[in-house]
Amino acid sequence: MLQSKKKLESEISAAFIKFQRDLIGRGPQEAKTYIISDMLITRFKGVLTVEEKHLVNRDSGKKLVKKMRALLREMYSNDYEKIVEEYTGCKVLSSHSDISTKTGERIEVFILDKNFEKMIESTK
Repeated sequence: MLQSKKKLESEISAAFIKFQRDLIGRGPQEAKTYIISDMLITRFKGVLTVEEKHLVNRDSGKKLVKKMRALLREMYSNDYEKIVEEYTGCKVLSSHSDISTKTGERIEVFILDKNFEKMIESTK
């Protein structure tokens, strides 16, 4: 039986934080995952490093931070998708990511091959 939606969302958030801490030595201050239909969306708060916070004060720095973060995400997209697949049992069809240099938040969106929310609800 699948576990509760809230518990699963919390576990996925924790797995993402652990992965990021292991990868770059620090993770976001907060992460919240939402399972909606065939999508899994995670919102990370407090993701900018001290250096990045200084860089985003200039336009050229904002571009550099976005470019660097996009490159890192591209390098590790399979790892992020594997985490989602392990927790959901669904195949990830596509994933998308963006970072706000204004708020220091990052968002991850994963499109699954099944309506996972409906799968969870049908096990109740």
